[in-house]
Amino acid sequence: MTNNTAHQHKIDAVILWVDGNDQQHKAKMLPYLEDKTKINTEKFRTRFDQVNEIKFTINSILKYAPYVRNIHIITDNQTPDFLKNSKDETYKKVAIVDHKVVFKGYEDFLPTFNCRPIETCLYRIPDLAEHFIYFNDDFFLINDTKPGDFFKDGLPILRGKWLKFDKDIFYKKFKKPRVGHKSIQQNAARLAGFNKYYNFKHTPHPLRKSTFENYFNGNEDVLIENIRHRFRKTSQFTPQGLANHLEIKNKTCHFKDDLQLMYFRSYKKPLYWYRFKLNIKSKGKLFLGLQSLDRSPPHILDYILGWLEKRTS
Repeated sequence: MTNNTAHQHKIDAVILWVDGNDQQHKAKMLPYLEDKTKINTEKFRTRFDQVNEIKFTINSILKYAPYVRNIHIITDNQTPDFLKNSKDETYKKVAIVDHKVVFKGYEDFLPTFNCRPIETCLYRIPDLAEHFIYFNDDFFLINDTKPGDFFKDGLPILRGKWLKFDKDIFYKKFKKPRVGHKSIQQNAARLAGFNKYYNFKHTPHPLRKSTFENYFNGNEDVLIENIRHRFRKTSQFTPQGLANHLEIKNKTCHFKDDLQLMYFRSYKKPLYWYRFKLNIKSKGKLFLGLQSLDRSPPHILDYILGWLEKRTS
């Protein structure tokens, strides 16, 4: 099969979403917090709070990836307002999947407030396509894509680069371990038997359901260990990182050096900088990542949300 026939594969999209502003969600979380005072701190809240970005994530998929069959939103008894208020067929491809569905048989580990366990159970969505693309709710498509941007000959395309483990970098040996993007990828690489890791970036992740099924069917203890923590732990691994390293180990993937990504992680620069980046530098890019947009100053936030509205409508 050639890349030209990749469109013959059914491709789904999966998005994790939580409305951390929901008082019921906060009340559900409170009994599990050792330090209950941090529930209202900005650093803690930014993992849960949102500014309705998911509407633009969904709209961007519908506009720039029309070949996507179904869009699954995994939530904890919540539904985004724009879906509740939709009166037409615009979002007919979109379905809400509750945590209880993907944690079936493992309900003792619910509720969870940790994306790692939920990501570990993505592959358990009923009727999920073998080929699917995992989006965080702060990922957006910003130009036309094709199936071959994610899968080639039915195999996932990985965007990133090889790095040493922190333990093998002298100055990092003495730093306190962080539960960050790189550390959980290193844990995944070790699990797959590597002595270095393929550091994937914040782009949408092409994944195969069978990769998860084949691994976790034979390693249920690994699955349970990763889903039992209600909040993030340094010992956890990123499931998409595990899938990537398993694909690399089995030579069942392709690599792409060009990330085709624009990524913002802070919003401290003047407005004209964001205008320039979004309107000029976005040409030729496929993906936009907006980390912690809820922490953006109001005037920057208004501009970015307005830009997304125009871009994805």
